[in-house]
Amino acid sequence: MSPDEIYTTVKEIRDRARDRYQKKVSAVADFELPSLDGLGNARDAAEGHVASIGRVNPRPPGLVNNIAQGLKKLVGRALDWHIRDQVDFNRAVVRFMDTVIEVEAEQNSNLVRVARSVASLKETHEERYHELKGLIEHMSEQQDDMLRHWNQWRPAWEERLTASEISLLHSIREMEAGAREREERVREGEASFQTLVEYKHKQYLDALAKATDEIQDRSWNDIEKLKSQQEDLIHTELRLIRRRAAGGSAPSASAPVAPASAGGNEQAPAANSFPPLENFDYARFEERFRGREDYVARSQQFYLLRFRDCRRVLDLGCGRGEFLELLSKEGIEAQGVDLDADAVAACREKGLAVSQADLFQFLAEQPNGSLNGILCSHVVEHLAPARIAALVTTAAEKLAPGGLLAIETPNPACLATLAGDFFLDPTHVRPVPFNLLHFLYEEAGLGDIEIKELRMASEVIPEVMALDHVEGGEAFRKKFLGGLDYAILGRLRAS
Repeated sequence: MSPDEIYTTVKEIRDRARDRYQKKVSAVADFELPSLDGLGNARDAAEGHVASIGRVNPRPPGLVNNIAQGLKKLVGRALDWHIRDQVDFNRAVVRFMDTVIEVEAEQNSNLVRVARSVASLKETHEERYHELKGLIEHMSEQQDDMLRHWNQWRPAWEERLTASEISLLHSIREMEAGAREREERVREGEASFQTLVEYKHKQYLDALAKATDEIQDRSWNDIEKLKSQQEDLIHTELRLIRRRAAGGSAPSASAPVAPASAGGNEQAPAANSFPPLENFDYARFEERFRGREDYVARSQQFYLLRFRDCRRVLDLGCGRGEFLELLSKEGIEAQGVDLDADAVAACREKGLAVSQADLFQFLAEQPNGSLNGILCSHVVEHLAPARIAALVTTAAEKLAPGGLLAIETPNPACLATLAGDFFLDPTHVRPVPFNLLHFLYEEAGLGDIEIKELRMASEVIPEVMALDHVEGGEAFRKKFLGGLDYAILGRLRAS
């Protein structure tokens, strides 16, 4: 192809490429790309210069011009080796520029595609923007409404919040104070517990030492008590032997029979008399079941206070003489009478004034009004009922005006008496109610009558106190479980 044809062909290709690029650019509205016309013009100019290298300019026909054209062509061919590299370089530059134009065109195509995507995204974002704008406007209206309500509600809320904060602070302070108080109580409790443990431990050690000492003392006391009881038993046996030797040949069984046959030479009715008790040692029986002399003496302190102003006192059935000893120590003249030879011998060993006689006979021999006081302890329960009345009447006759008569006997109103000691003594006839003696006192002319219960059952039998825990038990105990014995006292009225 001739250079002109090549130039025309290249220009036609360039125009088609430009037309395609222009269509791509115009396909996107509001989108501008940098123009490639300047780059294309520069490429066209470079390509024109490349095509003109080594070419001879045309001249009009003619001999001279033809010779000149021939010479030019000859020189061009001669210099062809010299300009070959330049021609190659120029062609390479043109190809580079063509490549750049194609790359730029493709880049523009990509930018157009990106622009279309951006336009599509813009439309989507505009739609989303309008939606968000509406939502924001709605939220703004709601926010304004919330602000109005908040401004209305805020003062009350702040007031309640302040009150709640104050209450919370008070509660926290109270909790802290309570926690400190509890902590202090815990420390105090721990200290108290430690003190209590130490105190209890000390108490335990003290109690253990005390119990050990008590056991040792009780053991020694029991040994001494057993030794004393053995000595007392030996002494009692020796004393009884001495009494029997001093009293002659009186049988040991005669003592219990004497009260039933009391009355001197008169015999009691057959129904009220007792057959003799063979081989029954009443003195030893009394020693064992009535109690030791010191015990009986303590119980008769009750009478000492009432007989203290008397000048002459008679003890009917004086026994071992415990009451006579009390009167003797007070300087009161006292006389005793008992039928039992062993008892009389024991009293005489103590230097007491005692007669061995029937008490009715002895009492009858006393001058009327010669006595200031008469004690008859645990005798009437040995007598028949008819003899009890005679005893009270005779005793009243022997008393001076204002003289005191005291009779002690088991209390039949106390169930413990009837269930216990009364029927232990085989010489007891029957229990004597205090109402009977009260009546006999009044009939005999005695006044200022006093009835006193002695030896309370609750002291001798602690188990009866359990009745107090039962409904009505305390009243029952006081009425039916009072004194095991009773004393009735009365003074002779002045005529």
